Amino acid sequence: MRVLGKLFRRLYLARLVALHDAGRLGFFGAPAHLAERQAFLRHLSPVRKKRWVAYAKAPFAGPEAVLAYLSRYTHRVAISNRRLITFDETVVTFRYTDYRRDDCDWRQNMTLAVDEFIRRFLLHVLPRGFHRIRHYGLLAGSTRKTSLARANSCTSPHRPMTTHQANRITSARHAPAAADE
Repeated sequence: MRVLGKLFRRLYLARLVALHDAGRLGFFGAPAHLAERQAFLRHLSPVRKKRWVAYAKAPFAGPEAVLAYLSRYTHRVAISNRRLITFDETVVTFRYTDYRRDDCDWRQNMTLAVDEFIRRFLLHVLPRGFHRIRHYGLLAGSTRKTSLARANSCTSPHRPMTTHQANRITSARHAPAAADE
């Protein structure tokens, strides 16, 4: 795995520098000085020296569980209207779920300045040329069952997906979320 970590570090940092050189990275506020190439490279130099660990293992519950997970989460919007509590010209207050908390009080409220809220929201907007998975790919509506069956046969050729499993994955995609994001 050390070789994989070194390879990933090299490729990731090389592409990050290429994005910077192409002017595709924006820096605002305190890190605005990183817009200069030398400052950006100095900022990355400690990261180049660190050992990166690439962690890869087979999905523990099998390919069906991975497809079910993806079908639940990849089609959601960044924030639903019901999570917005209040907003005005200066601030936005919304509800979020913090699963890192040890107590049962996972649901929290957060208030952000409007520009910070918009910045965070725009992190979820796909770049031009990218498509949401519900509109394109494995879970595209018109070919979903065929695509899922083909993906299943590629990942585990000795266990074909049953119609019940394909329907369960499809229905999980349309079921309302029990807990909001």
